[in-house]
Amino acid sequence: MAKKLRWFKHLGTNAVHAGEPLPRVLGSVSMPIFQSAMFETLGGEDYHDIRYIRLNNTPNHIALHEKLAVIEGGEDALVMASGMAAISTTVLAVLSKGDHLLIQNCLYGGTHDFVTKNLGQFGITYDFIDGNSPGSWEEKLRANTKAIYVETMTNPLLEVADHKAVVRFAKKHGLVSMIDNTFASPVNFRPLEHGFDLSLHSATKYLNGHSDIVAGAVIGSSELVGRVKRLLDHLGGSLDPHACFLLHRGMKTLDVRVKFQNASALKLAKYLASRHEISKVNYPGLSTHPQHKRATELFDGYGGMLSFELHGGKKAAESFLRRVGIPVVAPSLGGVESLITIPAKTSHAGMSREDRLKLGITDGLIRFSVGIEATEDLVEDFEQALDSVRKEPVAKPA
Repeated sequence: MAKKLRWFKHLGTNAVHAGEPLPRVLGSVSMPIFQSAMFETLGGEDYHDIRYIRLNNTPNHIALHEKLAVIEGGEDALVMASGMAAISTTVLAVLSKGDHLLIQNCLYGGTHDFVTKNLGQFGITYDFIDGNSPGSWEEKLRANTKAIYVETMTNPLLEVADHKAVVRFAKKHGLVSMIDNTFASPVNFRPLEHGFDLSLHSATKYLNGHSDIVAGAVIGSSELVGRVKRLLDHLGGSLDPHACFLLHRGMKTLDVRVKFQNASALKLAKYLASRHEISKVNYPGLSTHPQHKRATELFDGYGGMLSFELHGGKKAAESFLRRVGIPVVAPSLGGVESLITIPAKTSHAGMSREDRLKLGITDGLIRFSVGIEATEDLVEDFEQALDSVRKEPVAKPA
């Protein structure tokens, strides 16, 4: 029987209380770390009923699964060792040799590399689709197409695909619809409520929010999540109980963190758009964003991620990163610390420059993950960095 996991009306309350063991373990308010590789066998006849860390069914895993399922409105959830473990295992659980995948053309670099460099080894083919052009999807559909995959907001250009069309298309053609919801987080978008079959996360990012673990998650129906779990049990991408504990703790502040980051990112995006040194700002909360109306209809908030370019291109971007004081120049996103990076050198370094430029990911594009620092301090920091870049002498040609 499918689980019926519903607790409280508001996500913030569920983030704190859903999935907590009742009665509490020896009265402990915080979920303890069950640092045991195996557990006493109490019944069950199937291999997957064994209680063992690699099978992702310790008390720490179970509490997380229930919390995630409640927050995103799914029947079941599964955590694993990384976001890429979640993506790769889910795709391989949904698709088999001879199947075909439709996948959005602007993706996180790791996902792009997995699809373009590894899927073929499993006998799975794919075609890229433009998430904003539903009319073009039919021509790429094949008799063996089994799934469609998109991102809620693309990394790093913050494009918002026509998600309603994705769901309609998937249902019409009997496809499994998968969406990477990392950038939005469940605070801003809950894909299952909109008809998606599976929601995936790099839990390293907003779900944990403290830049101290690597983890992944998938949420959906019991049947589909069960398929993913059975494959994961054999691939071995389990999440350690201590990492489970940290993710569990981090999720309790998810609602307040992301709501603050939403507001701060919108103010910063508007500030950057007002500066003449900036040539482009990518943020769905700006009225100038090409999918602003769609984002407003779909999302409860526009997220804490933005990207932008300076008129000086790569040189100006590198100079800007040297001059900011608050953001940490580092890959990843979604933490309490603001992080800033050039995707061409980090998240999308595995893509060829030609492929990056086709998508609009230039060598000077800067991606910024807004933390929970005071917005006014971040604006002031950006101001001094932009002023310094503007005053730099222009190198004379040799």
